[in-house]
Amino acid sequence: MKPDIKDRDYMYRLIIGQLFYDGHQQLALNLSQTLGWSMQPPPPSDKLFRLVSVAKQFIDDPDSTDKETLIQYDYESSGLDLEYDADIVPTTPEPSMYETIYLTVHKGPCRAAAFSNDGSLVATGSADCSIKILDVEKIIAREVRGESLTESGPDAHHPVIRTLYDHLDEVSVIKFHPREQIIVSGSNDFTIKMFDYSKTAVKRAMKTILEVEPIRTISIHPGGEFMLVGTNHSTIRLYNIETQQCFVCAIPSDQHRESIMDINYSENARLYVTASKDGDVKVWDGISNRCVETFQRAHDGAQICSSRFTKNGKYILTSGMDSVVKLWELSTNRCLIAYTGAGATGAQDFPIPALFNHNEDYVLFPDEKSGTLCSWDSRNSDRKRLLNLGHTAPTRAFEHSPTMAAFITGSDDFRARFWYKKILPELRNA
Repeated sequence: MKPDIKDRDYMYRLIIGQLFYDGHQQLALNLSQTLGWSMQPPPPSDKLFRLVSVAKQFIDDPDSTDKETLIQYDYESSGLDLEYDADIVPTTPEPSMYETIYLTVHKGPCRAAAFSNDGSLVATGSADCSIKILDVEKIIAREVRGESLTESGPDAHHPVIRTLYDHLDEVSVIKFHPREQIIVSGSNDFTIKMFDYSKTAVKRAMKTILEVEPIRTISIHPGGEFMLVGTNHSTIRLYNIETQQCFVCAIPSDQHRESIMDINYSENARLYVTASKDGDVKVWDGISNRCVETFQRAHDGAQICSSRFTKNGKYILTSGMDSVVKLWELSTNRCLIAYTGAGATGAQDFPIPALFNHNEDYVLFPDEKSGTLCSWDSRNSDRKRLLNLGHTAPTRAFEHSPTMAAFITGSDDFRARFWYKKILPELRNA
């Protein structure tokens, strides 16, 4: 029986994906162009190799029926997974379709932002030493009612539900506790502070941890008992949140050589990943606190700005001061996809993270010089339309909601903007 066009297309997609996966980018691009797929080539995938491996075992031993199949068809993917969902078309709106629906102003540059795990709250931190906590539902409700973008209006509908003050210098990082109504912040004043925001009248921290260097990054264990801290020092700290006892890896050679720029647990906390000014990305065992893998000179020696796991823990997304974003496969320790095109108007001066949207359809990265948001299809690096972020100074804080099409940006223009993909009127009234 003659194979139909869909079968042939699928076969060619497997071949192109395998060529990309094996590092033969030019051959893959040439074949994509010949087939007319140059605008949206398939992503890197070793699915062809695995299919051939399965077929080969029956060719070599046709009587074998009990051998273990390499492909698990009942595998449930969570987020990006190039092994099983390489041909999926994004179902969420492009980031270029988001709009600013709320604007809050600090008295100094906005340098930190974070969403709560359920996406119901968002917080911003500033060089004016303050932290604002905003109710996302109130922000969206104001948009539905058509009220002003700024903070004016009745207190009952005011999205800013808390303003916290206890730092003596710039708030450089904010994280919500995964289980308690606690927000953890780090500052250039060498302190980590924990605020109980369940109490409306309290503006000061309930706990303070003193460090010896400015705080750069924090990641809280999904269970809520521990947190990782990165500072201007090269040594990673692990704190017990309840007792404030500090632990460090006993093997000095495991540590970075320069400041820690970013640190993040995987969703199951079995691993965590760190990024450093030394240009390396390190993967650590979440139990033993030992380094288990190092991506040396991950961005050709450039300082690393951020490092994040995908939801399933198979890949790591990194960004560097070279304005390139890379997707690394953890099992093979190599770069699968490079998302390029940012930084065309000049090298960046400040670190900024690269992020996925809430379902990992897209990769997002603010371009400092042009003031726009670059985005790509996460599976094949197809670059999407730019979004003008509207700030009059560099974007210094950036975080996407974990649950919806929304993100927040903070800038040296003292403003934090909440971006949201509005629902079309005909859908809203349906």
